[in-house]
Amino acid sequence: MSLATDQIPDHPLDVITIGRASVDLYGQQIGTRLEDIGSFAKSVGGCPTNIAVGTARLGLRSALITRVGNEQMGRFIREQLVREGVETSGIVTDAERLTALVLLSVENDNSFPLIFYRDNCADAALDDSDVDPDFIRSARAVLVTGTHFAQPHSDKAQRKAMRIARESSAKVVFDIDYRPNLWGLAGHDAGDSRYIASDTVSAHLKTVLPECDLIVGTEEEVLIASGADDLKTALRTIRTLSSAVIVLKRGPMGCIVYDGAIPDDLEEGIVGKGFPIEVYNVLGAGDAFMSGFLRGWLRGESHQTSATWANACGAFAVSRLLCAPEIPTWDELQYFLERGSPEKALRKDEAINHVHWATTRRRDIPQLMALAIDHRSQLEDMAGGDAQKLARLPDFKVLAVKAAEQVANGRDGFGMLLDDKYGRDALYAAGALPSFWIAKPIELPGSRPLQFEFTQDLGSRLVEWPVDHCIKVLCFFHPDDPKDLRDEQIAKLRSAFDAARKVGRELLVEIIASKHGELRDDTLARALTEIYDAGIKPDWWKLEPQKTEAAWGAIDGVIETRDPYCRGVVMLGLDAPQDELAAGFAAAKTSRSVKGFAVGRTIFGEVARDWLDNKMSDEEAVAEMAKRFGALVKIWERP
Repeated sequence: MSLATDQIPDHPLDVITIGRASVDLYGQQIGTRLEDIGSFAKSVGGCPTNIAVGTARLGLRSALITRVGNEQMGRFIREQLVREGVETSGIVTDAERLTALVLLSVENDNSFPLIFYRDNCADAALDDSDVDPDFIRSARAVLVTGTHFAQPHSDKAQRKAMRIARESSAKVVFDIDYRPNLWGLAGHDAGDSRYIASDTVSAHLKTVLPECDLIVGTEEEVLIASGADDLKTALRTIRTLSSAVIVLKRGPMGCIVYDGAIPDDLEEGIVGKGFPIEVYNVLGAGDAFMSGFLRGWLRGESHQTSATWANACGAFAVSRLLCAPEIPTWDELQYFLERGSPEKALRKDEAINHVHWATTRRRDIPQLMALAIDHRSQLEDMAGGDAQKLARLPDFKVLAVKAAEQVANGRDGFGMLLDDKYGRDALYAAGALPSFWIAKPIELPGSRPLQFEFTQDLGSRLVEWPVDHCIKVLCFFHPDDPKDLRDEQIAKLRSAFDAARKVGRELLVEIIASKHGELRDDTLARALTEIYDAGIKPDWWKLEPQKTEAAWGAIDGVIETRDPYCRGVVMLGLDAPQDELAAGFAAAKTSRSVKGFAVGRTIFGEVARDWLDNKMSDEEAVAEMAKRFGALVKIWERP
């Protein structure tokens, strides 16, 4: 039966998962041997780690018990789990061992070679001292995994957690998670082997079954857990040892749930809705499946509903490359269940992909106040062709970062717009400030029609950018421009949007209409509508000040109708004086979409001229820019 929410007392956590935590490195070239992979995508991995992420994305309160190394990969796992909303207090840092790694390639739709780098790794050293009884008691369920029964110390740790869970009326979930080579039954190059019969492994796992309330496994995993040679005998053997709900995963055929006696016809179990999709990478599908099932089971849904959610989550994972990053969020799952998809390869469904992207962003940014100094042509004009002044521009941009840092004073919600033509050193300085939001321009300054700076091949350029740097593209666009010009502008914006999504970077689109036409109450709303019509959904808009509440209201209506997941709007400055910006801020704050501002020359323009002419010292320049930026912050934050 399902686990209703009122069957046990309230607990801070829904589920604690225990076991493997690795960094997955998955080959980005599809259809080739692992030997020939040229680049890898990185994510957290390991069955229980993936399930902790998946259940958190689906709205459960999840936690993980494991070990990670005291190095960059261990810190990556911790930081990513925090971003995903997973409780990390059960993770132990192992000072002696390295974090586990997994390398994989997609050779074809049936072959996924992988290597486990787990020689004396951190998570394999988990022991019972790492299991805090009070932490276990804080959860409604504990999930143990088959691999961690392979070593005596980790076996002891999991059994301790199971015992405490049962004593506190929590449920025990067993993901059989059988990897023959992690039991020493296959070589290092056989990481993709899913089944090797072993009486020793079967005898060991059979001692786990009686203590479980939910047992989940593939047909091969059910065979190894039971020691039987055929599926019906295997299921009945498990039933003689345990009254647990048994969930049989059957890959593209979905799953069958057995709650009670095993029928003569195995098809007579409880079946959820299936979702036929194209197989891209089967790794991680089981973890996504478990996440979906647990969302239903722990919230008291019927087994059929839980199975349907599980099948849908597995379909998402098998249609995408990675493991944990591909598990759907609750919003995404509901979108898919309500609307379906015309695509057999879900990774090609733009609407679903947008929901996935927008609901898995690295952090929330409810307010943004940015100092924009990504200017290139304007500063070059100030330098007036003087080679010495041009050479000093990078130093001035570093001073701007120092000014912004002073104003932020460690608070969230601040950022910089910086270029990589003159701002390389400034980008390094801003990147050292953990809470700072950073955006970089890609447009050729002043271009109309829009052109990109340096190269029109954005993909090769953006792949070098840090993952948390936002792409900023300025487009001079007016809805009354000639159609051929608008079409050309939108095509270029579309290529920027496609590149941003392909390489996993956020996109800010800046629209300036007033330089090439009248700015009426509906001008920007019409411009945004035309851009949305082309399938472009930027994470941020950067828009010029509007004179009326009606203009902002029209913009709100377009954004909320066309993309409710949009982060919002930041208002630009256009070198306006402070009092004029203050009036613009007042109008903008009537908008539901405007989250802050990104202003440049109002802050640094006069300072740059004086500094380049040696009329102002570094310290004076920093102080003056901090004063101006701080004044705008105070105006924006004014009730």
